[in-house]
Amino acid sequence: MERDRLEVTLAELRRRRGSKWTAFAPDVLPAWVADMDFPIAEPIKEAVLGVLERNDAGYPGEASLKELGSAFAMRMSNRFGWEPDPRRIQPVGDLIQAMIASVATLCPAGGGVVIQTPIYPPFLQIVEMLGRHLVDNPLVAGADRYEMDLDGLREAIDDRTRLILFCNPHNPTGRVFERHELEGLAALVLEHDLIVVSDEVHSDLAHAGGTHIPFASLGPEIASRTVTLTAATKAFNIAGLKCALIHFGSKDLKDRQTSVFHPRLLGVPNVFGIEATLAAWRDGEEWLAAVIEQLSANRSRIAGFLGEHLPHVGFHPPEASYLAWLDCGPLGLPSRPHEFFLSEARVALSDGREFSARSDPFVRLNFATAPSVLEEILERMGAAVERAT
Repeated sequence: MERDRLEVTLAELRRRRGSKWTAFAPDVLPAWVADMDFPIAEPIKEAVLGVLERNDAGYPGEASLKELGSAFAMRMSNRFGWEPDPRRIQPVGDLIQAMIASVATLCPAGGGVVIQTPIYPPFLQIVEMLGRHLVDNPLVAGADRYEMDLDGLREAIDDRTRLILFCNPHNPTGRVFERHELEGLAALVLEHDLIVVSDEVHSDLAHAGGTHIPFASLGPEIASRTVTLTAATKAFNIAGLKCALIHFGSKDLKDRQTSVFHPRLLGVPNVFGIEATLAAWRDGEEWLAAVIEQLSANRSRIAGFLGEHLPHVGFHPPEASYLAWLDCGPLGLPSRPHEFFLSEARVALSDGREFSARSDPFVRLNFATAPSVLEEILERMGAAVERAT
């Protein structure tokens, strides 16, 4: 069974040299940065080893880059029913770098950028770094999930607003926005002549019942003003191989960006990243299905543990990915939540304050790990709270 191959021991994890397992002291269990702990899919391993066996670690060929674009277009068509134009795809080495370039070229200096907080911290950092005006449109916590506040967005948009920096599926809340929500957002985009830069890197990780809808698939008018950013790196746990793609919904958007940021300024994926991505998209479905099954089981375990041991913690189970957004405010902890759990439970979580100014009582917990490791994380957190309260 494929899911059995996802087992990994704590000893194996501690031998890793990536940032997740080296940023803290050896007695700390890391559940912060969005890396998964599962072993890499065999087809990806074989593809990367194939590069070495061929002694083929030189510059990527133009044919490989075109193949990458074609594979992306085929995957979008087969998985999401979206038909992106391969001629408007630009392979790049880094998705955040692509986001910076998109905001810098498609929103003028001082222009407004809509962001729906809480949000993956680089979104906020990019707006500040580039000197753009933040138009904050916070998500609203409903009874069982977070929702877009379109009425609030309609009021927040002003004459300076030029761009929406969108995240779907959403990080950190895990929302997979439904068609009626996206269409409501699209109506505002058209009404106010906005551009959308849509980060859809978590799109392959929807849980059962969630269906990702690419924003550019909503129709020709929306597509023509949408830049889509994505990669196989998040779903297949290969972020270190540095391979991402930009899809421009119109020739005008592509020309506007490339006239300022020549493609070479954004770099190109390396040969390992290209081969790994091709293998993931073509041969990684069995592995991905097993990962989503395990993530769903882990998600259920978190809900069960919180309900039994930490019932006052606010938690809406994510509809995609492997990030739990936890409201620890009701616990009345003696220090900020991420500091408390690091010092008292020896568990490293992401600081909620990095995701918005209003998220001080929150932490983000990465649950993409072996069940035994997740259980230890939860037990440590529960015991620490019990001692403190």
